[in-house]
Amino acid sequence: MEIIKCKSYRDLSLQVGIDIEYQVSRNSKLVLGLATGSTPKGVYEYLKSSTVDFSEVRTFNLDEYVGLEPEFNSRLKGKKGYGVPKHKQSYYYFMNEHLFNEVKFKRSFFPGESQSDTYDSLIDACGGIDIQILGIGTNGHIAFNEPGTSRDSLTHVVDLTENTIKDNSRFFDSIDDVPKQATTMGIESIMRAKQIYLLANGKHKKDILEKACYGDITSDIPASYLQEHKNIKVLYCD
Repeated sequence: MEIIKCKSYRDLSLQVGIDIEYQVSRNSKLVLGLATGSTPKGVYEYLKSSTVDFSEVRTFNLDEYVGLEPEFNSRLKGKKGYGVPKHKQSYYYFMNEHLFNEVKFKRSFFPGESQSDTYDSLIDACGGIDIQILGIGTNGHIAFNEPGTSRDSLTHVVDLTENTIKDNSRFFDSIDDVPKQATTMGIESIMRAKQIYLLANGKHKKDILEKACYGDITSDIPASYLQEHKNIKVLYCD
């Protein structure tokens, strides 16, 4: 692991955004693995201002809530609005709002309950993920891989823990509105990426980040598996 303490959230976002921009300029058919949440927003803001052509880049999102997957109209395939968000807290909606409405990609994929068994094959068919962006949960989860997730897990449907439901309830009108399941890329799915960025913003992530980077590799802290990856940068700021 290369662990970098950034001067600020802006510095963190710029470092990742500039590297993605540079790598796309060298390989126009790059495959990006994308995360939702507040931490990667700065990276996406930077990419929206980029002059690099992303039109041949494919993206794969880490996860999506079960029940909030977009509805697709086959008659509109290839046009804006092909996918219609069911809910403003869906990750499909998030990515459209923070990136896809302004940056044109060749194709963007989301895991859904109906295709969880084929998502990894789809990634493989596109040549694998070149750069994967990750955040880390306060319980050490990456994507929605909660404590106890197996190292060899692929894309699957997971029951969210009370901790994760509580953390995510701030985005919903009520904690009762938070979905109880999500479809997520598994640990093995993530570890297959050629390069990984693990991002953390805020003092409340300090303790779990230290355990993930310096502690034992254990399913109790799924992010600790990342210690085994050969090309990972951890960027964090207070």
